[in-house]
Amino acid sequence: MFKLTHQLILGSKSPRRQELIKGLGFTYEIRTLDTDENYPETIKPQQIASFLAEIKAKALLGTLKHNELLLTSDTVVITEGKVLGKPKDQEDAKKMIIWLSGKTHQVMTGVHLTTLESSYTFDVTTEVTFLPLEKWEIDYYVEKFDPLDKAGSYGIQEWIGYIGIEKMNGSYYNVMGLPTAELWQVMKTLGYIKYVN
Repeated sequence: MFKLTHQLILGSKSPRRQELIKGLGFTYEIRTLDTDENYPETIKPQQIASFLAEIKAKALLGTLKHNELLLTSDTVVITEGKVLGKPKDQEDAKKMIIWLSGKTHQVMTGVHLTTLESSYTFDVTTEVTFLPLEKWEIDYYVEKFDPLDKAGSYGIQEWIGYIGIEKMNGSYYNVMGLPTAELWQVMKTLGYIKYVN
């Protein structure tokens, strides 16, 4: 058995992140505030996910109690030096997937852990390669699954992942939105997870 030393607060409305946190065996409370997710133009693409995870944490810091651990995160898709966030609409989603088709891109998730006493940020990158996709396949996916809440306009756990992903180098769960194995290791190392008989 194990226990968490703090009450876990998940600063995310994402059903995928909630599913992954449950899969780790953690009990948690959801706490969110709408935050401005803009970032400086001068920031490197590889720094954006962690920057946004920290922004989300700062917005919620005033709500934290002494026995609480806040987890915030953000996921971005990077291809050819360009960052793909969430699409504006279905046409934007289709354009993003056309751009990803037949290429390798990076999915980066930044994770921020915060208590009133300390904070820690880390990020994880996974390389994902799409097979070439036909226009009708892209249209079918976007119209049937409506991926407007996903960075890069796709969910690897959905139909397009079944038919379109050729190979992957790194964490599958990172592409879903939370690098679970790395999170577990960090929380153990920082002392937030304790083994109990």
